[in-house]
Amino acid sequence: MSAAQLALVTGSTRGIGLAIASELARQGFTPILSFRRNPEQAADALQVVRAIDPQADAIQADVTDEEEVSALVAACEARGAIHVLVNNVGEFMFKPWHEVQGEEWDQLLSSNLRSTFLCCRTVVPHMRERRTGNIINILTMHTQRIRAVPNTLPYAIAKTGGAFLTKTVAKTEAVFGIRVNAIGPGFVASGEHTPPESVKRVPMGRLAEPSDIANTVAFLVSEDASHVTGQILDVHGGALL
Repeated sequence: MSAAQLALVTGSTRGIGLAIASELARQGFTPILSFRRNPEQAADALQVVRAIDPQADAIQADVTDEEEVSALVAACEARGAIHVLVNNVGEFMFKPWHEVQGEEWDQLLSSNLRSTFLCCRTVVPHMRERRTGNIINILTMHTQRIRAVPNTLPYAIAKTGGAFLTKTVAKTEAVFGIRVNAIGPGFVASGEHTPPESVKRVPMGRLAEPSDIANTVAFLVSEDASHVTGQILDVHGGALL
């Protein structure tokens, strides 16, 4: 695989995003780490990924901003061809729904849904031209089963919107050789908002590791999944069974 085949991973300087970028580097893609703030953390993450692929890079961008997304994608395409896009960025908030302020609502939907839409819309024309590409959207395990979420309502609505976006883009872009799938992580060990007692809700008896999500991404972008598109693959150890 040519080093010019890039994998753009948003929100990739820690946790699941960093694990995904690292695994894609092991699969032969050259990762581009996208981050909004904290250049020191980005530099540390880049050092980790460059230990696998010295050509990896990090680019600062607010992926909720249309112009910054355009600049980010242009900068990537100047380095090579984006063959993989992973929309991993997305803020989280735990608060009773009736206490959520209007600006908080807007921020959660913008961070989790607008960012995914903008990145997909900006990258797809390049993938269409090459008639190949993979897009992976990181959602949550609740998107395939609508249920009450009183303390995470804007986050849940944004991720459910991401499920509709995934299926719609998958259907329209399949003719261009572009596959679009999503992953619904459950309770992840490194998650800032995953209490240790969450393991009691997982029949497999352990929380997911970031590598569990990263390995699933690697499968979905591989030739082994060449006929898989428009799917949401939950990785939750049976938590919703």
